[in-house]
Amino acid sequence: MFSLARLTCFIAVAEELHFGRAAERLHMTQPPLSRQIQQLENELGVQLVDRTSRSVTLTAAGTAFLPDARRIVRLSESAVLTVRRVPAGDLGTVIIGFTGASAHAVLPRLLATAREMLPDVKLVLREMVSSAQIESLSGGELDLGLVRPIMTRPGISSRPIHHERLIAALPTDHDLVDAEHLTIEDFDNRPVVMYSPVDARYFHELLISTFTIVGATPKYVQYVTQVHTMLVLVRSGLGMALVPESAATMHPEGVVFKEVTSVRDRPVQMNAAWRPDNQNPALARLMEDVLPQREWI
Repeated sequence: MFSLARLTCFIAVAEELHFGRAAERLHMTQPPLSRQIQQLENELGVQLVDRTSRSVTLTAAGTAFLPDARRIVRLSESAVLTVRRVPAGDLGTVIIGFTGASAHAVLPRLLATAREMLPDVKLVLREMVSSAQIESLSGGELDLGLVRPIMTRPGISSRPIHHERLIAALPTDHDLVDAEHLTIEDFDNRPVVMYSPVDARYFHELLISTFTIVGATPKYVQYVTQVHTMLVLVRSGLGMALVPESAATMHPEGVVFKEVTSVRDRPVQMNAAWRPDNQNPALARLMEDVLPQREWI
């Protein structure tokens, strides 16, 4: 099969239609250039160049072959550049797990920053709860997880990338809806939609500790996993709720959000989790350029 060097020689001769100028362009002498053309013709079994003492022209076969020769050389150059970009992390795929809440708090910023800084890295998104993400990270099914800090697992590293406040969610006809702000004590002995102790363990434990500190004892009327489900139940008048501040970006109809003053500042945490032994260069670039060693948001 013909070499790229012979194709390059043929392209130069075809464009210059002069062996002397083509040889000068390729920084070589005419005899080896002529041999390259002859060898290419022998490999193809056709004459490509019609050379006389006065002129150099392409045969019909040479004219037909020239576009393909140019295309092959361009593709080879592109392939070399592409394959060199993969180890550098400029090109590749990163599979990212995320929770429903992180879709509002973290994911939009992550995607926008990644598109700007790593436009040729493909991000594959999979929505799942934090515990399922940890399992998928351990099994190599995810490269990166956006998880709540619910557990530690050997072989999994994590770091905080986002903190936010807790705010109250009330139905529009709630008797506290006109209050300027609420306190945790306002939840005492009132119907409250609560997070599941199994599938939303992080939020469940966070709220239990938040209520316990001030001695509040809400009446838990329903346990749910996702924030958007909680807001639906609040809208239905089932009770009030404590949700991450980013939940307000959903703009749910029939729900009013209120600041809660007697709660520690920004207790809701989101972590990036990954396996340090993951050899995906695109993940390394994402961690370095998009999720640097500081709180991201």
